[in-house]
Amino acid sequence: MYQERKTLLEARAKVLKAMAHPTRLFIIEELEKTEHCVCELTDLIGADVSTISKHLLVLKQAGIVRSEKRGNLVYYTLCVPCILNFFGCVESIFKAQAEEHSTLMQG
Repeated sequence: MYQERKTLLEARAKVLKAMAHPTRLFIIEELEKTEHCVCELTDLIGADVSTISKHLLVLKQAGIVRSEKRGNLVYYTLCVPCILNFFGCVESIFKAQAEEHSTLMQG
């Protein structure tokens, strides 16, 4: 059974690994608002073009963002904006942990 699902699980892990960096999470959040070119993201993040380009490549290879070249600039957009719904689930974990900690402290 595991072998049959392994390909899907590996694909999920690839997406999660691509998201597993604060800068890439920031990029995803910014791209939800509007498309951005590398130069705009560089200004927002305060990192060099090379670093931002590497982060965008990781996100692109995972299928999270897509790019479109316009003249000398490359613009990035989210492939699936619903990816941000995942963060609501993650933040529910934080809330549950806080409630559990509070209960332990009261007991």
